[in-house]
Amino acid sequence: MILYCKPLLMRCSCSDARELLMLNYPLDAHLILRKKHAIKKELLLKEHFLTKNIAILGGSTTAEIKNILELFLLDIGIKPNFYESKYNQYFEEAVFDNEPLQQFNPDIIYIHTTNKNISHYPTMHHTSEEIDIILHNEFQKFSSIWSSLTSKYHCAIIQNNFELPQNRILGNLDFYDVRGSVHYIHRLNSFFAEEAQARANLYINDIHYLAASIGLSTWFDKSMWYAYKYALSYTAIPFLAKSISAIIGALFGALKKCMVLDLDNTCWGGVIGDDGLNGIAIGKETAIAEAHTEFQQYAKTLKDRGVVLAVCSKNDMNHAKEGFMHPDTVLIDQDFAAFTANWEPKHHNIAKISDTLSLGLDSFVFIDDNPAERHIVRSNLSMVSVPEIGSDIVDFIDHIDKNHYFETVSLASDDLQRGAFYQKNKERRTQESHFTDYGEYLHSLEMNAEIKAFTPVYLARITQLINKTNQFNLTTKRYTLADVTSITQDANYITLYGKLEDKFGDNGLISIIIGELKNKECHIELWLMSCRVLKRTMEYAMFDALVAKCHTLGIKQIIGYYYPTEKNNMVSTLYQDFGFNALATDAHHSVWSMDVSNYINKNQHIRISSSNLSDEL
Repeated sequence: MILYCKPLLMRCSCSDARELLMLNYPLDAHLILRKKHAIKKELLLKEHFLTKNIAILGGSTTAEIKNILELFLLDIGIKPNFYESKYNQYFEEAVFDNEPLQQFNPDIIYIHTTNKNISHYPTMHHTSEEIDIILHNEFQKFSSIWSSLTSKYHCAIIQNNFELPQNRILGNLDFYDVRGSVHYIHRLNSFFAEEAQARANLYINDIHYLAASIGLSTWFDKSMWYAYKYALSYTAIPFLAKSISAIIGALFGALKKCMVLDLDNTCWGGVIGDDGLNGIAIGKETAIAEAHTEFQQYAKTLKDRGVVLAVCSKNDMNHAKEGFMHPDTVLIDQDFAAFTANWEPKHHNIAKISDTLSLGLDSFVFIDDNPAERHIVRSNLSMVSVPEIGSDIVDFIDHIDKNHYFETVSLASDDLQRGAFYQKNKERRTQESHFTDYGEYLHSLEMNAEIKAFTPVYLARITQLINKTNQFNLTTKRYTLADVTSITQDANYITLYGKLEDKFGDNGLISIIIGELKNKECHIELWLMSCRVLKRTMEYAMFDALVAKCHTLGIKQIIGYYYPTEKNNMVSTLYQDFGFNALATDAHHSVWSMDVSNYINKNQHIRISSSNLSDEL
């Protein structure tokens, strides 16, 4: 079930490595199309793919889109099985009975429509009222598609919005006259955006942005349309496929969490140890200083939306931190969850950062202007993403942004607090060093937990945590927001979330249990916990709550499952440690059982609000 796939750069030949790097920005679309078979061959040498059924309902020809999308999905660890609709039958296959699609049982449905699939445009003779009716009818067409697919398949739907038209009959007036095609498309796209916010399983693939990014003249090829009914050019296909794969990856946990930054000539221009604080380039005084300021602002914004920042620099620690005391700096020391500056090899330090933050190396992106350092890290830590950013600061942001490293399908309040969570963890580690008895340290944290059944206000965060958590995760099952919503409303499931706070601050929602009730037994389908609260004994509090809920329902037997991956070895003995008995064990999974009739609570260090268990459990 795991999404973790090591890139093959260490064992591939140089040519093979270059072929795999073709899928990174900047994309050479023609080379990708020409070498797609060789790229696929190399990608299939990876291990531990997550297999997903992906249906493509096309409003135009989609064969080559499917082929290239497969490459980008394989690259992020997802092995797709495809269903492809007949040409321009997306509406019929979505709305009417479709036994082949029903049997396919899709995990994702991608609707590939473009402005060529808009049924009616305004004309010069339509009144505003008539245009509103035309617009409403177009709204209803797509709304009926989404509603029908949701009721039949209960899966995530990815829908293109609309790119701008190639020509403007009214010139610049086309943008703001109600009869203009540009104005009409903007109104349609606004409707799509509103629907994506309202529908739990609808995600927009923003081809409006993609077409603008590569240029409308590059996006669309009239000869390809007239000859083969491709509603975009061959050149545009890899850009489209990479964008779709990024959304799918974000839905199923194939995303990055931490950006590790070099300092000299990366966060600022110059070498702090040689040039001194007044000699580095940051601020607005020069072009190079302004470019580094913009890069710092970009990194700061990533941090503010939930990306973890860390420093890995070959430098003296005092010199390294001095750079963030510059009066024009955007980033400061407190923005970094880990700060490493010494003369050890950078791959050693990145591995230490991984341990300190309890984040897997495959969730790291390393940014360094030095090609030799990039090569060394990539060669020794093949799971770390190391974009070939070059040495010109003006290019750095594009390499991060257009590689979709930090693609997200939701933004929960916990994301906005993640930097503060890790900053408080620094304080917790400092306090831990003052204790010789770990139990006394835990007691000193004055921890309080809220453990309740899933509630609508937290469903987005719960879904996000499900698809991001890999280490303390016994089954690594992935669910969309629609899946979680359905489970929440199903009386055959026990759902629990856990929030934890202590004297240093609130850790937010950090643990989840989903148990399915079958034959008077509770089967633990999902049990996970965020890495930022590991070793705080929150797992005891969660399991105590699960047992309490089982007691209220008259359930005495709990069945647990463990599916080993390359990331979740830390919970390999969890059921055994809790006192479960092994029912079945093989190389692929193990099944455990516990009679909880006489269960004794294990939580000793976390206070549970008295109202939580009585009211919710």
